[in-house]
Amino acid sequence: MHEFLQGARMLLRGLGQWRRSPGAMALGLIPGFVVGLVFTAALVGWAVLLTNVVDDWTPFADDWTPLWATVVRTAIGVASFGAVAFLAIVSFTAVTLTVGEPFYDRIWRATERTATGRVPDADYGFWRAAGDAVRLIARGAMAAVAAWLVGLIPFVGGILGFLVGLVLTGWLLADELTSRSLSARGLDRRARRAVLRGNRARALGFGVATQLCFLVPLGAVAVMPAAVAGSTLWTHAALRETARAEDRPTDAAR
Repeated sequence: MHEFLQGARMLLRGLGQWRRSPGAMALGLIPGFVVGLVFTAALVGWAVLLTNVVDDWTPFADDWTPLWATVVRTAIGVASFGAVAFLAIVSFTAVTLTVGEPFYDRIWRATERTATGRVPDADYGFWRAAGDAVRLIARGAMAAVAAWLVGLIPFVGGILGFLVGLVLTGWLLADELTSRSLSARGLDRRARRAVLRGNRARALGFGVATQLCFLVPLGAVAVMPAAVAGSTLWTHAALRETARAEDRPTDAAR
């Protein structure tokens, strides 16, 4: 739990970058706002269509008693909206980071200079960001399907589906948001995943905290610059912990 809370704290520390680089952080609001408008419109449209879609999916319930037909259709509707919402959040992050690459690059560089006094040499670049975005959306789709299936459980499915989606998408957000600062240090995708797995609780804490903020109306737009800054600070802390672990003597060496 301590490591989980430490990860969540990195998002709060990312908010502190507003004091140090207000110009770069303010510019980071622009891509999130534009992409957020598109995704919000899509979610509203899905919500409007959902009742008819669920009715089309469940013709077998037409002959059921009204109570059970309502229970099943409500479970499917809640699960379907929740799954699409989680997919939208993951996709929002991927698309926003790609579209806003120049803006978030400035935030990342400003955070690196503030924290370490230098900026790593390895270039991240637009095409690497685009490739990471495609992979994130694909993995987000699988997470959304998992949350949807859990959400189909009557009565408790909505809560369980929410929790499953929260954990899965929190992990994906941590992976995507830290990819820039880890890649800039010369780490490939396999090495990045190894760092995340070695700091699993801290990664989940950061990702889940970010995800919860993104669920608040306009939260994704407002928090995205801080998430980029916080993910950079998360990388610094995680790599220090990894280095300490590697420096510790093994049982065989003691």
